[in-house]
Order: sequence, then structure tokens, then C-alpha cells
Amino acid sequence: MSRIGKNPVDCTADVKVSSNGNVITFSKGNKSVDLDTKGNVDFSIDGNIITFATKSEDRQDRAYWGTYRALAQNIVTGLTTGYQKQLEINGVGYRAAVQGKVLNLQLGFSHDINYDLPEGLEAAVDKNVITLKSHDKQLVGQCAAEIRSFRPPEPYKGKGVKYVEEHIVRKAGKTAAK
Repeated sequence: MSRIGKNPVDCTADVKVSSNGNVITFSKGNKSVDLDTKGNVDFSIDGNIITFATKSEDRQDRAYWGTYRALAQNIVTGLTTGYQKQLEINGVGYRAAVQGKVLNLQLGFSHDINYDLPEGLEAAVDKNVITLKSHDKQLVGQCAAEIRSFRPPEPYKGKGVKYVEEHIVRKAGKTAAK
């Protein structure tokens, strides 16, 4: 059983932490993120250190204990350093371009795909690499997965959209008959 909830969350000096009932508010500059614990765990804020405790010892509350601690740590990391994912486009004629808050993808279909970027997400395209950046870890992962789902890499030639660090298991094609 994991006991990640025992570890305190240490906020840096530039991240301000406040609470209002069951909601913890993290803010840095003009960015502000709320974490609603829904009353499942107790928390205490002592300066820049947040500690979490279970309300009871049942299985569900212990799961929430570690989950909310991890979510709080992810918010602090996102506000201080941010998160990014990179997607690579492979294929003849496959390309991407950012036009304002819209990511235009040409992935071999008869039409272009216009993906509206959500608020708080920045996208940049350099040749065949799309870089997504945000302070919200969930938002970066969700948008990267949605963009990848438009044309997942196929196993024969590797054409499609893949994560930069992703390894595609390749299949052998048909062998020529003799």
C-alpha cells in the first residue's frame, strides 16, 4: 500500500497558498489553480508546507489521501516549472501549423483538422514536432492524447502522430512470393 500522502507538499516562496473550506488555492503571478478536496481528507497549511491526513482509515479515504497530495504536488510543480509534451508527425505531406488559438493539422485526410487549443495551453510547431506547454499537467496530457488520436502511428511504416519518446513496434511487411 502506498503512503505517498504522508509526505508534505513544499511550496516554493513564489507560490502563494490559501484555503477556503475544502478548497486549496494555489497562485503565482496571474495564474491561479483551485484544488477541491470535497471533504474527503483533512489538510493543514503551515507557511508554505501543506500536510494531508485521512479522516478515517477506510480504503477509499486512504486512496483520496495520496491522490490529493499528488494533485497538490503537481499543481505546485506546474506553477513553478510547467509541463510540456512533444508530439512528432511522420508521413509524406503530414504537417502542422499554429494559427492563433487553433492548431491546423494535415494528416493525409481529404480535409484539414482544426484543433481548438483550450485556455491555458500554448502550442508551438518546429518542423515536424508539436510542443504543448501549460501549468496544468492533466490538460497537457489530455490535449496531447487527443491530437495523437487523430492519426495514431501505424506499425508498418510508422506514419502518424506519436510522442517524441514513444517507441513504435514495427511489423514486417509481406514478403515477395518466389
